[in-house]
Amino acid sequence: MTKQKNDTLQGTLALLVLKTLAQGPMHGWGITLHIQQISDQVLRVEEGSLYPALHRMEQEGWITAEWGLSGNKRRARYYRLTTAGRKQLAAEEQNWKELTKAVARVLNFAGGRA
Repeated sequence: MTKQKNDTLQGTLALLVLKTLAQGPMHGWGITLHIQQISDQVLRVEEGSLYPALHRMEQEGWITAEWGLSGNKRRARYYRLTTAGRKQLAAEEQNWKELTKAVARVLNFAGGRA
């Protein structure tokens, strides 16, 4: 993924993680794989971005974490959406819709003024 795409992803990381966790509890690697697979390999979340974001979201009360065993019997932290996280997800989704609508208006503007 190019630096420009990484910058764009950074601003939407909380939204993507919250939406992913709305599917159910997941460990960090599972979150990364889910986002990558659902985006047809376009979005790749690096560990250096994901774990600090998860920590921030846990501090905000949007997610909780607990230790468990992964599919390959390794210890992993599983993250789960909280009620506050579901509310934040709804707010983030609304903000994203408004932002993309505004960007689309600018891109589709065919006015001839400078």
